[in-house]
Amino acid sequence: MSRTTRLSSSLLRAAAVTGVAALTLTACGSGSGSTSSGSGSVKVGLITKTDTNPFFVKMKEGAEKAAKENGAQLSTAAGKFDGDNAGQVTAIENMVASGVKGILITPSDSKAIVPAIQKARAKGVLVIALDTPTDPQNAVDALFATDNLKAGELIGEYAKAAMKGKTAKIATLDLAPGVSVGVQRHNGFLKGFGIGEKDPAVVCSQDTGGDQAKGQTAMENCLQKAPGINVVYTINEPAALGAYTALKAKGREKDVLIVSVDGGCTG
Repeated sequence: MSRTTRLSSSLLRAAAVTGVAALTLTACGSGSGSTSSGSGSVKVGLITKTDTNPFFVKMKEGAEKAAKENGAQLSTAAGKFDGDNAGQVTAIENMVASGVKGILITPSDSKAIVPAIQKARAKGVLVIALDTPTDPQNAVDALFATDNLKAGELIGEYAKAAMKGKTAKIATLDLAPGVSVGVQRHNGFLKGFGIGEKDPAVVCSQDTGGDQAKGQTAMENCLQKAPGINVVYTINEPAALGAYTALKAKGREKDVLIVSVDGGCTG
């Protein structure tokens, strides 16, 4: 097997629990005191980037548990893929129309989602970002997130140490343009490894959208460009599993170091 390390983000599952509880308490204490569907419970929403990444599956499970424990009605939605801003905008609009008092969201596009969030907040909906900050960060009422720059630094430091002085030929399998979490993790990895963006050690960079199939294609493309790759940075573990699949097909799975941030162990 390839040597793989991950930075666990169970903290974000806890953040989903905390966020639902916070939304419930805030909404119940609001001046309107209204409830939905005559059920006597407050309605809150959770919008994740996808419903396939194990990381967001666990986040949803945490939110469902918190909603049940706090007597809230939870509506959930997700983009069709990581980067599906339009899908998240539609989800916000639908949740506001249904009468939610608060929304937890992991933004797929840190900037493009802001107008929809502003419209929701203008109607009195409390919005909390999870995992990924909006741009600007104060576009939401609160943020629960890991320090993605630091997470990248940690796996970069690990990869540097694991190479034990060997010359590195690095592929970076990134997220997508416009998503702050992807930029922060990428830059953190380079900083932790002790190199810059233009360093010749980085022989290939591809966007994956955090998707397994796209991660596999990206790795295949990188191997064509630079067959001697021996370090692979991945934005998350679905992308890491895609990279591993491509490496295994080439018989390279035993001599390539893969590092990743979050995802739920699939990689």
